[in-house]
Amino acid sequence: MIDDAHSVGVIGKGGRGTASEFNLEKEVDLTMGTFSKTFASLGGFVAGSERVINFIKHFSPALIFSASPTPASVASALAALDILEAEPERVDMLIANANYMRKNLKEKGFNIIEGRTAIVPVIVGDDSLAFQMWKYLYDHGVFVNVFISPGVPPGRQMMRTSYMATHLKEHLDEILYVFEKAGKEIGLI
Repeated sequence: MIDDAHSVGVIGKGGRGTASEFNLEKEVDLTMGTFSKTFASLGGFVAGSERVINFIKHFSPALIFSASPTPASVASALAALDILEAEPERVDMLIANANYMRKNLKEKGFNIIEGRTAIVPVIVGDDSLAFQMWKYLYDHGVFVNVFISPGVPPGRQMMRTSYMATHLKEHLDEILYVFEKAGKEIGLI
């Protein structure tokens, strides 16, 4: 089973995910993902053989009381999938943007978690500093998700930044500028 929440639409041929990236499509029994990232919607999915999916539908405690996705959520996910298929160059742009941010955040002195997806975590390492940094970023027009204990192990508190194919270089440079100011303001860099 592969959890492709951060990979569908990001890595693999045309954004087809982890199994595609490593040429293992025939080796994977289940692929699980979310509609809340690449597909800009709500909910998630598990794809696999009909027999396994039926078992999950009938025996998963988490699924028993879940509601069906709304028509608008389904339409949003389908439209995003249509765009992904029609414009595969967006995958390359997304990766280029995330790599640009990884490189430049590191050059400014930030501790990041390496990866290959659109998520670039910036380690802050303390709950209080994480809140201070989040507030500074937010007040200066940069929205990130803050992760603190117990959601992450102590010392791994972070700003989880996410990038899109549609971010322009000037957007990314503004984010880097605000991050650098925030990092200096709270004594992180």
